[in-house]
Amino acid sequence: MARGTPPHSEKKWKCQGVLEAELRARGYRFIAGADEVGRGSLFGAVVAGAVILSPDAPVRGLNDSKQLDAERREVLAERIRERAVAWSVAAVDAATIDRINIYQASRLAMKMALETLSTQPNFVLVDAVPLDIRIPQQPIIQGDARCHAIAAASILAKVHRDQMMRTWDQFYPEYGLASHKGYHAPEHVAALRKYGPTPQHRLSFFPVSDLAFFSPLASTQIEMFAA
Repeated sequence: MARGTPPHSEKKWKCQGVLEAELRARGYRFIAGADEVGRGSLFGAVVAGAVILSPDAPVRGLNDSKQLDAERREVLAERIRERAVAWSVAAVDAATIDRINIYQASRLAMKMALETLSTQPNFVLVDAVPLDIRIPQQPIIQGDARCHAIAAASILAKVHRDQMMRTWDQFYPEYGLASHKGYHAPEHVAALRKYGPTPQHRLSFFPVSDLAFFSPLASTQIEMFAA
């Protein structure tokens, strides 16, 4: 790395539609972006979005969902849903995350989102990780900050998951899910210490695993070997 060059994680990318334009020039008509959100959360599902943007109805202001405030994400999500050729969201729940691990659950959620698009893509741009699909694909590091289609998928997934957290907050108001969205916030950990995990918490994640009063996984194993 040259002196003065920022680390990869700190590099500021400009979100553009260059990759999509290059692929269209190569003959690919339906180019989908796929991304997931909620990978580091302690609670609930990991959610993925998949979007095929229309070159004839661009959505201005697309960027990594983490770089946008909540109000802006909502506005852009509505425009994406109105103007996209196709869009979809899919979720993989906490129990499945505990069973297959978060990396595989994230890949599964993105695959599910792609499979449920009303128009099937003939090329996929995916954020960072390769997917188990037969469609030609290109994983892109920090794709949600570099590629319009992936950014659009990120925005839809984030808006959908935030709404899920607001809904879960009504069932579990003690945990403050509407504010921190299930992530490792001090108030969330304090609630876990006081009340223990809910059935929607990820028991394979620290500190949930250490704060669980009991583990359904462990009790299932005990039943398997009961006399």
